[in-house]
Amino acid sequence: MTDKPLKQSVLNELAWEPSVNAAHIGVTAHDGVVTLTGHVATFPEKWAAERAASRVSGVKALAEEIEVHYYDDTRITDEEIGKRALQQLSWDVSVPDDKLKVKVEKGFVTLTGNVDWFYQKHNAEANVRRLAGVIGVTNNIVIKPAVVASDVRNKIVAAFGRNAEIDANDVVVTADGGKVTLKGDVDSYSERWLAQSTAWSAPGVTQVENLLTVN
Repeated sequence: MTDKPLKQSVLNELAWEPSVNAAHIGVTAHDGVVTLTGHVATFPEKWAAERAASRVSGVKALAEEIEVHYYDDTRITDEEIGKRALQQLSWDVSVPDDKLKVKVEKGFVTLTGNVDWFYQKHNAEANVRRLAGVIGVTNNIVIKPAVVASDVRNKIVAAFGRNAEIDANDVVVTADGGKVTLKGDVDSYSERWLAQSTAWSAPGVTQVENLLTVN
């Protein structure tokens, strides 16, 4: 797909996504690399715009430069964001909140601490990301499990084989401890993202290096 129709496809997808107001979002496309610019009203809306653009066929890479602009009368203090973040983490039974710390500065939230699974790190960020007043989230939570590299690789390969949306024959998986590397070719940016997400779901994974190329 050439740049002009790809740009229009992304614009159409953003307009189709009900959780995104596309009026203030700009899109450029160059050789399959799509850049999103402009501003939105909330951080969840920013996240939804990124996910919507990544679904479009022909997108090989995504650069996301959208800013969150809250109206002054809706701005929430850092102290209140911190309290709400701690409360959200304590309510989620999948998150070991006693092992995590929250720092808030001008609406930007930083999460630190240690967990055993990637889903715990992911869920902690998801809980904080949707809070009103949050402009951005930096997830510095560290995964520290005891793992065997061969077990990690075998579980990921098996998961790829079960997923109808991933061509497992075109993806090469290697593991070094908890670090997983994906190589090969995929048909779309969404398949590339799905392969990475699937690899992260394996027990013991602490890092995923996604070197998959979109055809």
